[in-house]
Amino acid sequence: MKKILLILLLLSINSSNVYSIEPDVFIQSTVNRASQILSKNISKEEKINELKSVAKETVDIKGVGFYSLGSARKNLNDSQKIEYSKLFEDYFLKSFSSRLAEYTNPEIEVNDKKVLNKNYTIVNSLLVATSERPEVKIDWRVYTKDPENPLIRDLIIEGLSLARTQKEEFSSILNSNDGDINALFKTLEEFSKN
Repeated sequence: MKKILLILLLLSINSSNVYSIEPDVFIQSTVNRASQILSKNISKEEKINELKSVAKETVDIKGVGFYSLGSARKNLNDSQKIEYSKLFEDYFLKSFSSRLAEYTNPEIEVNDKKVLNKNYTIVNSLLVATSERPEVKIDWRVYTKDPENPLIRDLIIEGLSLARTQKEEFSSILNSNDGDINALFKTLEEFSKN
């Protein structure tokens, strides 16, 4: 009986660790997937579609979206939240994938990680320099509340947070339109259509 309990205990300990993924391994795996897509001999449109799939799996698009909205999110009703989430996802995926599709075979080295708390880890990496571009320092803010499903919440490129920049841009649109959320919705929709 003691042997069975010991085996069950060991199995439960191992199974809880089998599925958790370290944030640095998660980021290296994600950038490797993106690099493979960008190295393929396929059309830019096909690359964009494959990159969108990777982003949907690895980025907390909804979390980034509501962070980007700032305090304005408190004023949204349920149907506006649903509409915003859909518009932001389309906007984000187009923006992310079309920018990334310009790169050919980006080599990113994951160097280090720093656990901020149980919910967040910063993973430090470097976009390796080529004859066309300089070395670029990229830090990834990884949401680790669920260790089995880490998600990217922000990219900090050379010290500049993309999520914070996005938040400032959205705030500027809202401020110049007297806080009218529909003006932001229209901007997101127009960007996604073009």
